[in-house]
Amino acid sequence: MEQRKLELNRPYKHFKGKIYYVHFLTENTETGEKEVVYQALYPPYIMSSRPYDMFMSEVDKEKYPNVEQKYRFELWEG
Repeated sequence: MEQRKLELNRPYKHFKGKIYYVHFLTENTETGEKEVVYQALYPPYIMSSRPYDMFMSEVDKEKYPNVEQKYRFELWEG
């Protein structure tokens, strides 16, 4: 399996097309699970978090067969 590395303070593109800025990698105090804290780069610039494994996961090609991007979020060089 390919090992990906999350890069902090960088923009990532979601497979649906929007761009997000990754700020932090945190740990959930209840579960110990790693989470990624990121911010939408479009109004209203909401900050969100999601489990690290989900952030780094591949796109579900059964649910989204026409998506060209391999991963849910990919580093954006745009």
